[in-house]
Amino acid sequence: MWLNGTSDLIAVLRKRGARKVALQFPEGLKRRAFEVATTLRDAGFDVIVSGDPCYGACDLALETLAYADVLVHIGHAPVDDRHNVIFEPYPIDFDIAVLKNAIPLLKVKMVGLVTTVQHTHLIPAMERYLQETGIDVRVADGGGRTPQRGQVLGCSFAAARKTGADEILFVGTGHFHPIGISLATNARVIALDPLTGIAQEVSGDSLKRRRFAVMERARGAKSVGIIVSTKSGQHRLALAQKLAMLSPDAVIVTMREVNPDELLNLGFACYVNTACPRLAYDDQVRFPVPVLSPPEFEILCGVRSWDNYSIDEIL
Repeated sequence: MWLNGTSDLIAVLRKRGARKVALQFPEGLKRRAFEVATTLRDAGFDVIVSGDPCYGACDLALETLAYADVLVHIGHAPVDDRHNVIFEPYPIDFDIAVLKNAIPLLKVKMVGLVTTVQHTHLIPAMERYLQETGIDVRVADGGGRTPQRGQVLGCSFAAARKTGADEILFVGTGHFHPIGISLATNARVIALDPLTGIAQEVSGDSLKRRRFAVMERARGAKSVGIIVSTKSGQHRLALAQKLAMLSPDAVIVTMREVNPDELLNLGFACYVNTACPRLAYDDQVRFPVPVLSPPEFEILCGVRSWDNYSIDEIL
């Protein structure tokens, strides 16, 4: 349990001389807020908890930090080096032997290995297990938005590309990460859910077909909103300005939360999303009009070919 490590956090807070502490939890961990807050309060700190939605280290509760000396962001690795933010990972263990379910699906001996931040502490054990079965495992060093070795994010698949492997083994839950890896690397991707034990090959082809349909709906739009996020780790104004220059019908729009009601109220015929890349891919069915990724808008504007389609990443 993460709470067992709060003594280390308390030591860090005291070393910094912090008295007022802001806590931020992602959606899956918010129910730990009272437990962690009271533990820190009993240790002598004034504690305030951010209750706003949190989608990752790119979405820091800077408004809540204004009431504190330091923000403790739980569950993610850092995407920047802010001095008054402490990033506390929330490691999740699983039985390494579950890797045996993925091995029969691997077709080559040199395989890239990636996972999400919750499991990066198990990368060395996964390497050893696979090597003992004769697999040449490649794991990329951390860097940039993914500081942990072998770590991928829904907005960054650099660790998969850096392995140089034609086949990637992704260990984690959900389908978006392995689909993104497939589109970002053109490698064959095997996804293993370590909690259910289900292993399967994953391709980005179906996503590309759906995205083609969205692009066709957006073709000829007479008003285009280029969305710029005001969130700390999603702010890509320079990219938005570059995209706005591609069309006389494009206008830059700043937003903190990109949601269907606000897009409907703004009334643009389509939008281009430079905020969290997953919004365009995951939430399209919720949006009232097409929401394109930057590469998709470039294709519609004729400055990128469909053959050069790529998934949006924040690098």
